[in-house]
Amino acid sequence: MQFVVDENIPFAREAFSHLGSVTLLPGRGITREVIRHADALIVRSVTKVDAVLLAGTNVQFVGTATTGVEHVDREYLAARNVAFVSALGCNANAVAEYVLTALLVTAHAKGLSLSGKTLGIIGAGRIGSLVAAKTAALGLRTLLHDPPLARATGEQRYRPLAEILRADFMTLHVPLTYDGPDATFHLIGADELAHVTPSAILINTARGEVVDNAALLETLTKGTIGGAVMDVWEGEPAINWDLLDRATLGTPHVAGYSSDGKINGTVMVYHACCRFRGIEPVWAPPDPPAAPASGSLPHLEFDATGKDFQVLAHDVLTTLYDLPADHEQMRDVLAIPESLRPQAFDRLRRDYPHRREFAGTRVSVTGGGRNLFARLQTLGIRADEP
Repeated sequence: MQFVVDENIPFAREAFSHLGSVTLLPGRGITREVIRHADALIVRSVTKVDAVLLAGTNVQFVGTATTGVEHVDREYLAARNVAFVSALGCNANAVAEYVLTALLVTAHAKGLSLSGKTLGIIGAGRIGSLVAAKTAALGLRTLLHDPPLARATGEQRYRPLAEILRADFMTLHVPLTYDGPDATFHLIGADELAHVTPSAILINTARGEVVDNAALLETLTKGTIGGAVMDVWEGEPAINWDLLDRATLGTPHVAGYSSDGKINGTVMVYHACCRFRGIEPVWAPPDPPAAPASGSLPHLEFDATGKDFQVLAHDVLTTLYDLPADHEQMRDVLAIPESLRPQAFDRLRRDYPHRREFAGTRVSVTGGGRNLFARLQTLGIRADEP
């Protein structure tokens, strides 16, 4: 079996080599010509998988090591009897941790207390539910908007979009869809942005096209919204650079790029391919990812004496994940000629550094009681109790 695999998928050669030969390529360099004789194609979101790519090839199996699947024409695959699998939920926790960190970084920069503020969560699936559970530790009051779940359950906790637009913070966790009663293309457009509170912060880690980027830029320019945290963009990698310049935080589609999440994606697709071949899996990833030679978890110490919980949480989370550094690296792209920026955007993703999820580090805190430790653990931190 011949595999063509996106080179950004960790442990791809180790995982798939016992199933056949493996060719690693840049995601945007995967073309019909290079996969013509391949039996299996394993991609990430930058590779569009459709008739243009697959017609006339031998591909029998397609896997995407991502949660999102809008880059794959699943109807075309089904019509050709090509097996397909995604890695649904593989990086849900990483994205939730990104949102937590973004909330704390933004609140710190603006001098805001999160306790008692409202957080509108648009899309209450795996990621949205994790965000709701974790942000309870920060004292945020969550409002959920999810029309499919509202219809399925009849529960009143799912609120209309108009109510979400009045929240202090809004975070998007929906797939990108273009038709049907719950289409999400430009779900947040000029009309919706006209109804947000002037101090509101919008966070988008879903897909760039869920937000009308031009309308958001205009709203930011007018000052009728408090800020925007953007990890995903319309037109990647040739994004709206003026929007990046205006963003409170901007990153190159890396919210889910924890080492844990990416390896989860590899494992899920690998196991699916083994099932497709009818063989037992024999490969397993290292545990924990990129652990020190001793096998022990990294250990950090913090002093909570006299600190407000939000301040402590900010210090801990930004030590575990330096989101401001990701933002600064993204802003550095603005200093180079515009014609070279798309390649720089892709390089930031390709060369993204190793990032463990919060539970991959032991945290010891002095000067705090049991309630503090319970709240840290709700955030997903592996906190040692006194």
